[in-house]
Amino acid sequence: MPSVAAVIPHWNRRELLLSLLDSVAAQSRPFDEVIVADNGSTDGSQEAAERYGATVLRLGRNLGFATAVNRGILATEADWIAILNNDVTLDANWLAELLRNVDENASFAAGKILNAKDSSKIDGSFDEISASACACRCGAGKLDAPVWNEPGEIRMAPMTAALFRRELFTEVGPLDERFGSYLEDVDFGVRCALHRKSGIYVPTAVAHHRGSSTLGTWNRNTVFLLARNQVLLARKYFHGQPKWPIVVGQLLWGWIALRHGAGWAYLKGKLAGLRSSVVSPVTIGEEYTKQLCEVAAAGEDRIRSLGRRTGLDSYWRCYFWLSRR
Repeated sequence: MPSVAAVIPHWNRRELLLSLLDSVAAQSRPFDEVIVADNGSTDGSQEAAERYGATVLRLGRNLGFATAVNRGILATEADWIAILNNDVTLDANWLAELLRNVDENASFAAGKILNAKDSSKIDGSFDEISASACACRCGAGKLDAPVWNEPGEIRMAPMTAALFRRELFTEVGPLDERFGSYLEDVDFGVRCALHRKSGIYVPTAVAHHRGSSTLGTWNRNTVFLLARNQVLLARKYFHGQPKWPIVVGQLLWGWIALRHGAGWAYLKGKLAGLRSSVVSPVTIGEEYTKQLCEVAAAGEDRIRSLGRRTGLDSYWRCYFWLSRR
């Protein structure tokens, strides 16, 4: 039987962590190890996690989601690693369902994630990337419906709550710590797709997510990080791709941020991304450019296909119209 470790990056909000640890302890297929990578919490989270029997990595200060996850992965030898946000709770059969459905070809697995405040709505399922270097968390904000109960192959798993083979982090590399928090899982997903690594969506593995509980959805720091990291994705992977979809997609996201009163944070994030020293890890060439184009085209096809069945939101409707894609 394969061993499984839970890696939980955490920073304050002790009550969220305890709720997650309760659901981890209640799994019908127990985790073999639970690791809390603590980014310098000051609310007693570390001691509380240790009372639950978790191994606590005291990182001393807030190093961001990506660094905390990487430290957690290095601290275990488990065959599979479940990465869990601290504001998630798991149904009792979450781990058992993922393990039951993965086969030898799957490098990762993700389940259905419901909105913890309204379980009739999807918080997320799996991710796709577009030619704009902007990602889509498929299903986010949609009503739960039969389409979200269809298992299948996926290219990217959101690290809100997902399961990964340990060797995957050796084959495609760890999370890119330059991203800090937000879109680090999309960056990892792009690398998985470029390495021809795929996973499986298992809708019977259900988790519940509060969403942006630490900072808030349109908190200015959240918007700054998202805006910056969109640029990092574009600079890292898309510099051999057509520019117009990138301009359209990222400006449209800025329009949404402006409507939520976070336009200045968006602009500062974009400038920070442009000033960063990110260098693509892959030598640009015809084969690389073609492969990334295929990944983005497949992502857009799936976003459209799901949109035909559940309705495209205004962002993607405008993006496809303006980019003529």
